[in-house]
Amino acid sequence: MSFPLLTATAVVPAAGAVVTAAVPAARRTAAKWLALAFALATLALAGVQLARFDPDSGKPFQLTESHAWIKDFGVRYDLGVDGIAVVLIALAALLIPFVMLAGWHDADPLEGPSPNRRWRPTQGFFALILMVEAMVVISFEATDVFLFYIFFEAMLIPMYFLIGGFGDRAGGRTEEETAAQRSYAAVKFLLYNLVGGLVMLAAVIGLYAVTAHQLGTGTFSLTEIVQARAAGKLHFATVTERALFLGFFFAFAVKAPLWPLHTWLPNAMGEATAPVAVLITAVVDKVGTFAMLRFCLQLFPEASKWATPVIIVLSVTGILYGALLAVGQRDIKRLIAYASISHFGFIILGIFTMTTQGQGGATLYMVNHGISTAALMLVAGFLISRRGSRLIADYGGVQKVAPLLAGTFLVGGLATLSLPGLAPFVSEFLVLVGTFSRYPAAGIVATLGIVLAALYVLVLYQRTMTGPVREPVRGMPDLKVRELVVVGPLIALLLFLGVYPKPLTQIIDPAVGRTMSQVHEVDPKPQVPTSPTNDVEAAK
Repeated sequence: MSFPLLTATAVVPAAGAVVTAAVPAARRTAAKWLALAFALATLALAGVQLARFDPDSGKPFQLTESHAWIKDFGVRYDLGVDGIAVVLIALAALLIPFVMLAGWHDADPLEGPSPNRRWRPTQGFFALILMVEAMVVISFEATDVFLFYIFFEAMLIPMYFLIGGFGDRAGGRTEEETAAQRSYAAVKFLLYNLVGGLVMLAAVIGLYAVTAHQLGTGTFSLTEIVQARAAGKLHFATVTERALFLGFFFAFAVKAPLWPLHTWLPNAMGEATAPVAVLITAVVDKVGTFAMLRFCLQLFPEASKWATPVIIVLSVTGILYGALLAVGQRDIKRLIAYASISHFGFIILGIFTMTTQGQGGATLYMVNHGISTAALMLVAGFLISRRGSRLIADYGGVQKVAPLLAGTFLVGGLATLSLPGLAPFVSEFLVLVGTFSRYPAAGIVATLGIVLAALYVLVLYQRTMTGPVREPVRGMPDLKVRELVVVGPLIALLLFLGVYPKPLTQIIDPAVGRTMSQVHEVDPKPQVPTSPTNDVEAAK
């Protein structure tokens, strides 16, 4: 029996969470280093996955593992990765160590004489991060629908505690007001995603019922269902397929988040610490967009095409809505949250253009957005921790007293607006090329999001980093070694993937091609303008 690499990649952070939580309360520093060691071990296993993955194998899934689990209900422990999953696992495994280093002191004991101040469980903070990582990884790996659903929902619990229990301390509010706002954000996050999950559960049960009726034995296996449909053994009635698709898509659109199901995100990212905000938008939310590609398109191809026009409209609306609200924000973290809503609109737009450029660009965008948002949000977190305020108006002239902080903040911001030469530009360009080839009107409107992105990023930089030095900013220290270790590699990746994205695209493109074939779509042929000369030649 070969080594269960996929299982190990999920089990290592889960085991790390248990071990970290068990460390005695007095040994907080040891717990931090232990958690970081488990995160680095997970990153090493994700690297092995990438090394062993062969994009030219022609197989739909590689490194597969399959074991019977609940035989009476057709539930199996089936794991496998394609080119899309393997790069997203690598993204999650890469970001978690940086999230931990950035939040190294976020769960340290609170100081002061107030009776409301308490010791925050450092071990719990790092254990919860590892548990989220384990659940995200196995969600990317699962090829059994029921197995995916379990971890898709289970990751909400540790995220709830990370948002509600370890929220941002900045904001100029009393402890009671801060606790109330954190609780509100955590509950809103949980309720929105639980409602989406309940709707999906009904669709999962419906999917099982259809397979049991037509195949004689119910199954949740993605591979078996796709093969049965290709062989003509399984057929969904039009109404049934559309209803099941909507159940799956609703849950994924909440998680993504897609307008108008997005309203939990600004609250969650605003009240969470900066590292947890990165965990939300750069790691957890990617499960939603990934699942659209893996489950919505492959299980329900005809319903996906039926719903495409509406989803295109929602995506473009989300692009403009998120960008416009980002322009008007006074809170740095909420501005980044609304920018992420706009970016997720681009990702979902690319998925449902049903073109290889669009879907390939959307997958690449998931990776690039994760890196760029992590860089910008973490630097913003370092800035906020120094000043104790999230309000843009409380800053000014930072670049004169902390040039490294200002410089990295600028690069992260320029990546967010997809400046050519930085990684997000490539993915956004591919999404727009794919959109123009099939939905030119949507492509034209979506480009306005780029203009608005330049506006909110540059105005944010101008108001916080340039101008006269405000008195509270005058003694602000520059980035420390730990903070440079966090931001430096992310900036380097943005530069590298901005000029040489081939290492990712050569892994992603074959998987996108297989998804397109399962949806029975081909790229539209380029329209060549006719000229009088061509007309004469054609007449001859």
